[in-house]
Order: sequence, then structure tokens, then C-alpha cells
Amino acid sequence: MRTPAQASASLPKIGQRRTRQKAAVVSVLQTMDHFSSAKTIHEELTTRKQSVGLTTVYRTLQSLVDLGEVDVLHTNSGEALYRHCANEHHHHHLVCEKCGTTVEISGGPVEEWARTEAANHSFTLTSHTAEVFGLCPACAATARS
Repeated sequence: MRTPAQASASLPKIGQRRTRQKAAVVSVLQTMDHFSSAKTIHEELTTRKQSVGLTTVYRTLQSLVDLGEVDVLHTNSGEALYRHCANEHHHHHLVCEKCGTTVEISGGPVEEWARTEAANHSFTLTSHTAEVFGLCPACAATARS
């Protein structure tokens, strides 16, 4: 597990002050392998005896999303979930609705579809998001039994 000081060294340097709180948030994100809510991240910080307010967690997550250091996805209920992502290339996620297991997937046909639809409506495509939800093999097997 990385210390807050080690995590601070990995914080983006462009327009982002390094603080103990931000380093602590990054440290938690780097140990989580699933998408997690800001509240869950805040609870983990509390467990680690890191004094970081929930508002600071939200602000830090948003700044990391803006810098492309953290992926965010929105559940069907509208909740934002966050995950540190080492993949620097554009990608999408296949997410298990039950356990949260996440697989990074390429866009493939989605990329072409987005470009085509934008062009068909005289739009200039600037970005898009597409997340795929389902049940992983383990959760699907449990659901069948």
C-alpha cells in the first residue's frame, strides 16, 4: 500500500496543488480495483485515519476526472462512481451490476457509430461515453442457481 506521500508524487502537476488530502484520495483510489462512490472512498479514508472531508473528496475526484487521471461512470440511478485508471487511451467499461467487477474494453463499432451519428446530424463529435452493464460469469452463475 502506498503512503500519502508516495501517492502525492503521482498527482498531476498541471494546475493541481499537491496536498495531504489529495494524496490520501489518490492513495485510496490506487488500492481499489472497482469503481467506487465518493462516499465509499471517504469511508475508506476514515478507516485509514485520514482526515479528509467528504466535500474535499468530491472536489478532488472531479479535478482528477477533469485531468483524465480518474475514470467516472454513472449508474442507472445516476450515482457517480470513480476508479483510478492506468490506461491512457480512450476506452469503455464492462461493469458487473452485482459485484462491481470491471473490464476495460475497446469501443470498436461504438467509435464508428458515434462519428457517423454526429456527422448525420451535422455535429462535430468532441467526446462520448459508453458503459456496458451486465453480470460477470460468477454472478451470472449464482443468479442461475
